[in-house]
Amino acid sequence: MKRLLTTLFLSALLLTLPAKAAVLTLDGRLLTVGSTPVYEGTTYVPLRGVLQALCPQAQIGWENGQATARWEGNLLTARPGDSFLLYNGSKISMDRAVRLEEGRTLVPLRPLCALFDTQVDWHAGTSVAALSSPAATYPSYREDELYWLSRIISAESQGECWEGKIAVGNVVLNRVRSTEFPDTIYGVIFDDRWGGQFEPVRNGTVYHTPTEESVRAAVACLNGENTVGDSLYFLAPALTDNHWTMENRDYVTTIGAHWFYR
Repeated sequence: MKRLLTTLFLSALLLTLPAKAAVLTLDGRLLTVGSTPVYEGTTYVPLRGVLQALCPQAQIGWENGQATARWEGNLLTARPGDSFLLYNGSKISMDRAVRLEEGRTLVPLRPLCALFDTQVDWHAGTSVAALSSPAATYPSYREDELYWLSRIISAESQGECWEGKIAVGNVVLNRVRSTEFPDTIYGVIFDDRWGGQFEPVRNGTVYHTPTEESVRAAVACLNGENTVGDSLYFLAPALTDNHWTMENRDYVTTIGAHWFYR
């Protein structure tokens, strides 16, 4: 009996723990709103952060044990534990209940976005929830480009800072634009000339699930963030005895364990 109770307790606990965190984008750009846990397949987001991104004029407050949002004569309320939102007095039913975690009101993403005619697309390969507002203008990148760029960044920059992750992504994108290399992200990563260009392709770590920060870095790179200019090469001197790049390319900068060259 004791073992059965323990098993039931652990099973219930696992159901309440988030399996992962989602990365949010709004019209193709990173949306940073804090914790975005995924519970049983439902992405939860902070009401304040997402609502103010979708409706900047919204005034967020807390009254009578519930979160409130007011804009243009509208009133939205979210009470922790309720499986619905109240919008101008009408119930918006949800599959999951409102949560209160560390003083923040978390609500399921899709019902909130539906209030503003904002489409939500889930990309399982990168755990990205892509929000598309009406009449949005998008950066020109595809889901498969984000998929592979986030994986090479994650594999090549384990333990590196944000700037180092951005730098790895910059090198890949600079190669895509260069006539010296293939003209797609996939082509650059899997370019097999000279025995291959990237160690994670050879050892298989490029196929591992990328970290959340690496996905965010990939989105940032695709939106133009850059820390190494027009660099086309990088290496970790402590891990390689190949000095061709150091002897034949112009040094640009060092970030973390990597040296970058153009």
